[in-house]
Amino acid sequence: MTSTITPAPMQARRARQKPRVQWGHLLVHLLLITLGIACLIPMLLIISISLSDERAMALQGYSLLPVGFSTFAYEYILKEPGQILRAYLVTGVVTATGTLGGLILCSLLAYPLSRKDYKLRGPLSFYVFFTLLFSGGMVPFYILMTRYLGLKDNLLALILPYMVTAWYVLILRTSFAQLPVELLDAARIDGAGEWRIFFQIVLPLSKPVLATVGLFFILRYWNDWFLALLFMNKPDFYPLQYLLYVLMANINFMASNPQTTGMPIPTQSARMAMAVLAFGPALFSFLLLQKYFVRGITIGGLKG
Repeated sequence: MTSTITPAPMQARRARQKPRVQWGHLLVHLLLITLGIACLIPMLLIISISLSDERAMALQGYSLLPVGFSTFAYEYILKEPGQILRAYLVTGVVTATGTLGGLILCSLLAYPLSRKDYKLRGPLSFYVFFTLLFSGGMVPFYILMTRYLGLKDNLLALILPYMVTAWYVLILRTSFAQLPVELLDAARIDGAGEWRIFFQIVLPLSKPVLATVGLFFILRYWNDWFLALLFMNKPDFYPLQYLLYVLMANINFMASNPQTTGMPIPTQSARMAMAVLAFGPALFSFLLLQKYFVRGITIGGLKG
């Protein structure tokens, strides 16, 4: 039986090669953990207030744990669950349709702008960028949507205005411009047309930036209530955010006029319960797409 004796110089070299504590990385991790906790605390506070008793909270103040646990705020908001479910359905249809259509239209516009051999690249890029700085104004926009397009009380009024966003087009254009030109030229030599190159090569290679822009679309459509305020008069077409806005206005009115109802009105807890109902699905979408988010922002970052 033989044994191997490690020479002393080799042992010293291995000892020197042991990983050292990288204080810079440790400090960055601690900073990020602290920032994450700071972002998480407001969300926990919102959930806690939504599950707190209104009177107990007025006496004891806010807490990360529910004060006098109560689901009265949710019961009050969900008295008519059909109304909330209908608003969720409207918002879901608008968000899904707007996100899918927006990604297609913005990508179709961004791809020719990323091609250096496209003759109208300069004027069209200027036209897209110009819309970032100037708009026609609220009155012409309202007249166009209602009088000329006839989209009053129509779900298209909640979808069309956001489908082509100049900032998203510029992000996609920069990402498409960074794809290898040799790959596209090889596809053309093999007989592929522009449509096939776009759908079978460009889009599959751009999944991170598409997921990032798609998340932007989701958040924009999901959180929008302004278009419904302008164009929706029928409650059946109210999206979730605008319905919660209307419910909150009604709660504030009844709270300021207690003689109109014989029951207590949960103002603070109801407001936070509405926030929970509103941001829950959007938060879930972000968790699904977060692995693409940073990479998509990096790839789609605008160059000077």
